Amino acid sequence: MATFLYKLGRLAFRRRHFVALIWVALLTLAGVGAASAPPAGNSSFSIPGTEAQKAFDLLEQRFPGASADGATARVVFKAPSGEKMTDAGHKATVEKTVDELSDGSEVASVADPYTGNAVSKDGTIAYASVKYDVSGMELEESTKDALEDAAQQARDAGLTVEVGGDALQAVPETGATEVIGIAVAAVVLVITFGSLVAAGLPLLTALIGVGIGVSSITALASALELGSTTSILAMMIGLAVGIDYALFIVSRYRAELAEGREREEAAGRAVGTAGSAVVFAGLTVVIALVGLAVVNIPMLTKMGIAAAGTVAIAVLIALTMIPALLGYAGRRVKPAGAKGKRLGRSRKSEPDPDAPKPDQPAGQPKANLGTRWASFVVRRPLAVLLLGVIGLGAAAVPAASLELGLPDDGSQPTSTTQRRAYDLLSEGFGPGFNGPLMVVVDAKGSDAPKDAFSDVAGKIEGLDGVVAVTPPAPNKGGDTATITVIPDSKPSSVQTEDLVHSIRDAGGDIEAKTGAETLVTGSTAMNIDVSEKLNDALVPYLVLVVGLAFLLLIVVFRSILVPLKAALGFLLSVMAALGAVVAVFQWGWLSGLMGVEETGPVMSMMPIFMVGVVFGLAMDYEVFLVTRMREAYVHGEKPNQAVVTGFKHGARVVTAAAVIMMAVFAGFIGSSESMVKMIGFGLAIAVFFDAFVVRMAIVPAVLALLGKKAWWLPKWLDRALPNVDVEGEGLRSGDERGSGPDEDRELVRA
Repeated sequence: MATFLYKLGRLAFRRRHFVALIWVALLTLAGVGAASAPPAGNSSFSIPGTEAQKAFDLLEQRFPGASADGATARVVFKAPSGEKMTDAGHKATVEKTVDELSDGSEVASVADPYTGNAVSKDGTIAYASVKYDVSGMELEESTKDALEDAAQQARDAGLTVEVGGDALQAVPETGATEVIGIAVAAVVLVITFGSLVAAGLPLLTALIGVGIGVSSITALASALELGSTTSILAMMIGLAVGIDYALFIVSRYRAELAEGREREEAAGRAVGTAGSAVVFAGLTVVIALVGLAVVNIPMLTKMGIAAAGTVAIAVLIALTMIPALLGYAGRRVKPAGAKGKRLGRSRKSEPDPDAPKPDQPAGQPKANLGTRWASFVVRRPLAVLLLGVIGLGAAAVPAASLELGLPDDGSQPTSTTQRRAYDLLSEGFGPGFNGPLMVVVDAKGSDAPKDAFSDVAGKIEGLDGVVAVTPPAPNKGGDTATITVIPDSKPSSVQTEDLVHSIRDAGGDIEAKTGAETLVTGSTAMNIDVSEKLNDALVPYLVLVVGLAFLLLIVVFRSILVPLKAALGFLLSVMAALGAVVAVFQWGWLSGLMGVEETGPVMSMMPIFMVGVVFGLAMDYEVFLVTRMREAYVHGEKPNQAVVTGFKHGARVVTAAAVIMMAVFAGFIGSSESMVKMIGFGLAIAVFFDAFVVRMAIVPAVLALLGKKAWWLPKWLDRALPNVDVEGEGLRSGDERGSGPDEDRELVRA
């Protein structure tokens, strides 16, 4: 592989006009496609294999034209202090508002509070339910404006009016902190390279890659039903890995220049060595993201595949456009450590004389910080290992209190009308009114459907935690009915989850007695089913992703223990990151600093999503750092010295890459979407734990303790595995034979 990528890097350097033209053309094509594509429609949230989805599909069949997936709105009215909604003036205002709401072309129905028993017992609060023919994302702006105008007119008449439901659903905004994250990345790059030109290359290529990826997602959003969160996730991950991958190749290019190589040769060798690590690091991220398909939630699968596509683009750009831009930059990208002087050429494979030996003091004059730190770790490996494991274990403690759920209007900031409507409904009708359960009774196999409907309603009324049960509402055929159940607890509570299970358990007895099947659905039941499905899929997903990546890393490192250590270190970092997420978003620690206005259950897809993304990103640092150690070891250095050499060449770059990735992820904490905010924080803190505690401390400590055993591989497996030559041994062989750039072409297998 190293030889193939070496040729690719040199080709891109020589044919830089052609390479740049291709990528600019792809960016233009994707941009035109995004600009001309129809707006994204409904992002279907189907959950195959769940009872809630089965009931939803049954409603589509038995209640045709009911727009079961249409948007809803609850316009909540509250009378001034000392007055009631039943007063003649307020009643006239509400009835006028209902008439105005009924005029829209997309409105399916509007329920009058006074005829629909939607006035609170004390008479102070009432609500009108609005049902639309299309989903919230498909509603025309004129329809939303009409809803808000009707509410405002009622406010002008003296009532407190708020609007809940998904009719006013908006595309999430990321906020200015995203730009701040990119600015931090730029500063880190300038400090790392000491050059504006060199620092600009990773930023430029990352932005081009993200532009192509996000524009492609936008162009395909309508056809593939991609939600708005999909493009934000792709942007988040694409920016982070795009900058990091380019950073590693530019850094290796400068190191090759420092050895005295010509610029085209240095570009080829940078792509052949660091590019090999980029390919395998990118593969681990792609495996982790595509592996989300095993959860069998279409929305999550699409998010994973779209983000994986953006990562693949980032890899291709790093391998081709970076060497092309290095050709344009010429002498403005200087060798590592150069200050205008010509550095001598040294191609020999002896260990670096500047790197201190493990038994030497850490304060060598020419040793960088990474070298001094690695020297300290290999002298005190057990202490560093214990400190790192105990620290991550302490951070992971809050994860034991993890509560999962999906966000509803109750998790919205108090500044939103949706949240204020939620609070008003809780005040007037009880917390469970915000999460009604819809029970669907399929009596097609029953001899007495009406009796079956009554039996189900009566059985549910006798369950604990039920406030109200509406009379059964049969369809035209009389074989199916819906029953609305109001719990006495809020939608995201454990009590409501227990009630859903109780209704389902009772349904089994009713089916045995009457032949009628009872199903529970609605947004609350759907959220519960999603959480359970994600929990059930976590272990199979973990086994699949970690297993595939483990096999991939065996090929890369030609070792059993190094990939095993990498996987165990990942588990430590992801558990610590989950603990931090629980502490902030569930317990409320530092919630003000993070802009979290409302604490509550952690988003149910967060654990499995973090496992996938963090594993892929964690393996990035593992590959980049440990391949330099492996490279030094196979070139004759002792195990402990190889660890120090790997840090000498890689620690500064890996540190910069981690800081950049953290800055990019943290930039999304300013999003208005709670899901994006939580993902941004979780990934940023996970990168911190994994890069600085696991890869920078635990990994070298374990390698120092293992010594030569770390690189052990059974002979039969060594013969069976393909030699991908990530360390660039084939390129080194060409040097030792004295071959020039043109003679290297046929040297070793790619």
